[in-house]
Amino acid sequence: MYVRAKKHLGQHFLKGEGIAQRIAESLTGHGGYQHVIEVGPGTGALTQHLVGLPDKKLVAYEVDEESVRYLANRYPDLEVRESDFLQMDPDSITEGQIAVIGNFPYNISTEIVFKVIQHRDRFPELVGMFQKEVADRFCSGPGNKAYGITSVLAQVWYDMEVLFVVEPDAFIPPPKVRSAVIRMRRNSTLSMPCDEALFTRVVKQAFNQRRKTLHNALKGFPSLPNGVPAEYAGQRAEQLSVADFIALTLACKP
Repeated sequence: MYVRAKKHLGQHFLKGEGIAQRIAESLTGHGGYQHVIEVGPGTGALTQHLVGLPDKKLVAYEVDEESVRYLANRYPDLEVRESDFLQMDPDSITEGQIAVIGNFPYNISTEIVFKVIQHRDRFPELVGMFQKEVADRFCSGPGNKAYGITSVLAQVWYDMEVLFVVEPDAFIPPPKVRSAVIRMRRNSTLSMPCDEALFTRVVKQAFNQRRKTLHNALKGFPSLPNGVPAEYAGQRAEQLSVADFIALTLACKP
């Protein structure tokens, strides 16, 4: 059975086994999970390296009906849910911890990360393929041009790292961009010492005018009626660490 890659689903199928095997081997077991979700398995290039993981229950989420039929035929014992991962309830899988892995559809890859962050108490590890530009944004630290809103919001809760870069010719059809595999592992932060919604607003406002100093970027910000604290006023958003953004939020008035 032949599965056609569908542009509207952002499908780019991996060819060859080397890269798929490297992705599968990048799972570390961090957090002690027993369940693994593969998002967008397509033709099963990665799936074949996951079905045999010892002491792990694999569940695949796939919205493409053609791929679902293909996977059901090739892996009759695999639980394949013809469903959108972004609508997934972790309790429908297990009450325990879950890892997420996949050659992610690029058009929803950022949403996948934020779905994981939303349920961070359930997802201790993610390994996934992203457009390299998106991977760099998630994993970059202060002082890097790629460092931005998504970097800060993800790194509050997860240790992020780019594992390796993948060239376009590794896919069918080849994308127009380079790709990269990243790994997210849950850090030790259980809760923030500041209001989370306010923290998010501060980060977004600061980076929305990233070329300006914070004195100007946050001018008129309602929760900072007295302006930005002096230690941050002359800096730009890309210079602040996650801890700095938390301190800046703590300086805000509710």
